[in-house]
Formats: sequence, structure tokens, C-alpha cells
Amino acid sequence: MTTNLIIENFMVREFATLPPDMEIGQAARFLVDRGYAGAPVVDESDALVGILTKKDCFKAALNAAYYAQWGGAVERYMTADPETLDPSLDIVSAAERFIASPYRMFPVMSETSLVGVISRSDLLRAFLSPS
Repeated sequence: MTTNLIIENFMVREFATLPPDMEIGQAARFLVDRGYAGAPVVDESDALVGILTKKDCFKAALNAAYYAQWGGAVERYMTADPETLDPSLDIVSAAERFIASPYRMFPVMSETSLVGVISRSDLLRAFLSPS
């Protein structure tokens, strides 16, 4: 049974982060070019301050369509204080969190440290892996 498997074993440990003051057009290009659904936003001390997703970038894209320019920093468009998961969370509970939310990925926090990210694909892979 998969209930004893935890997300720590399936999360991505090496991931890109974005600074809150990065220009939104540059951040959107970064996500698209790398095929990322989103990325955590961290401040100078590597503290998690938000998450920027492709969906968030649509707000800036619409602004660009109306005003012929991308404008503003990541912090203007990101989701501040995002929901996070603990690395010791079992995969069934994590799946329930994904089902109950619109998010395609969650930052994974161990106390105050960002230790990984987990996406829907990562979690589905956990269910499909031999136990």
C-alpha cells in the first residue's frame, strides 16, 4: 500500500527560484523556455516569499496585450505566502491537497527552509512506483 510513502522521496530537490524583483516578462520567458509550471520566489536570504506560475504570468501577458509592454516585477504577480507541504507528508495526503486546490505544484518546506518542490506529475509517479 502506498500510504507509508512520503513526498520527500519524490519531490524535486534541485529547482530554480526567482527573485521578487525580477521583471515579469523575463520570468515568464524563463518558465516557458524551461517548461516549468512555476517556480518558488525567494528573497535575498532564500526565504520563500511566494510562487510564480504560468497562470500568474497570464495577468502580465494580458497587460502587455493591452498596453504593448510587459510591466512590473514578479512580486506584483506572484502568489504571496503560498501553501506548502512538509517533506514527511504521505503521498495520499498530498494527493488530497492537490485535489482540493487549483495548484499544479507545491513548495516543500522543512521548518523554515525550502527543500524542494513537488508537482502533480511527481506525485503521480509516486503512486505508479513499485512499493
